[in-house]
This record gives sequence, C-alpha cells and structure tokens, in this order.
Amino acid sequence: MSRMNARFLGIAELAEAPAVAVVVDVMRAFTVAAWAFAQGAERIVLAESLDEALALKARRPDWVALKDGPPAPGFDAVNSPGLLRSVDLGGRTVVQKTTAGTVGALAVKEASLVLCASFVVAEATARLLRTRTGDSVTFVVTGDNGQADEDLACAQYIARRVTDAGTDATGFLRRAAGSRAAAELAQGVRRGVHPDDVALCLELDRFPFAMVAASEDSLMVLRPCAVPGEGVPSPTVQAAT
Repeated sequence: MSRMNARFLGIAELAEAPAVAVVVDVMRAFTVAAWAFAQGAERIVLAESLDEALALKARRPDWVALKDGPPAPGFDAVNSPGLLRSVDLGGRTVVQKTTAGTVGALAVKEASLVLCASFVVAEATARLLRTRTGDSVTFVVTGDNGQADEDLACAQYIARRVTDAGTDATGFLRRAAGSRAAAELAQGVRRGVHPDDVALCLELDRFPFAMVAASEDSLMVLRPCAVPGEGVPSPTVQAAT
C-alpha cells in the first residue's frame, strides 16, 4: 500500500505551484482530451484564451481548434466526447480551450508534474501516482469554482486508488452521475453537447494511458503517457518524453 499526502483545491485556492498536480475535469475537458488521443491526436496544446486558440490555428491551419459551447467561426470542433469520437485526428495537434479544465492546468504549469485526469483515465493516473511515493499531491477540482462534485468525486477516487487498489468506484461514479454538470448536459442547458456525453464521461478506465502536461516551446502541451499495469493492454499511443 502506498502513502500519499493529498489535498483537494479549487483553482482560486492555489496559492503556489504544487510539487505534483492532478487537474480534474470530468465533464468534459479531460474526457474529451483522452478521446482526442484515442482518435490519434499526437498532442494537445492548452490555450490561455479563445483568442490565443484562434491565433495558434491561424499560424498552423493544420491544427484542430476545439472549444466549449456551440460551434464558432475558426474552431473545428467542440468540447464533446460524443461528437469527437467520430473525428479522425491521426497525427494532428489539437488546440483546446475550455472554461475550467484548461484554466486549471495552466494555473499549475510550474509544478514538477502535471497530470490531467477524468474517470476515463483514472486507473492509469493512479498507477502513475503510485510511482511518486512520498510526494504531496494537489488535486485541482476545476469545475464550479472548486465545488463540482463530479470532479471532486473523481479526484477522491483516484487518490483512494493510489493508496488502496481495491477501492470500488461505484459510489464515486454515482456522485458524478448526480452532479449539476451531468444534469445540465443531459437537459441540454449547455450547448455543443451530444446525448452520449454524460455516459462517456462516466466510462471508468476506458483508456489505458495517463495524460501529462508540460511546457514545450512556451506552450503548455498535453500528451498521453503509457502506464503499464497488470492485466492492462499496452496503449498504442507514444509515451510522453
């Protein structure tokens, strides 16, 4: 059993860069990011603003720009796993700007290790954290000013899995399914939504990789990271370097 000092903070509560940060956005930024890698994306650039995303896209027209909400001029896709799962992103760079997830990742960019997580990569994230015994880990609860229960439930589940691999996900997934974000997605309150989005966001361990964000050429770049585990097939994505 591993030991880990975990704390759970909203973005506004981050006073200094943590040693290890796990930025959680279940509905939907880091579920979408995982799907982007599954669809062949090579990397995801986390944009500071919509203007920066559009500027990056203008300089590199082959990049795929993605945002929250409804479709908009200059953007190729919206922040929906249900809509993204049919898009071929083979070898492409995706530029992602969302309301909470990308903001949270950029807020901890000075950390020595930044992981971006959701339920679909929960176990791979926990396995990677188990290799960092002794580190204090800050889980950044990005949604709803740090109050989003789907993000807190996912963060608490991952933290528990690090120290107790027998932890059951049922209660944590139930909390996420009953969250305000899930209700808003299901009821169509949010725009740029596919009917399957909530179910896809609650698919535990759909993908066998973790997602590591690091600075590359002044940009914050997210890449998939292979995390071998017993009984888990090796992913086809490249490990982060």
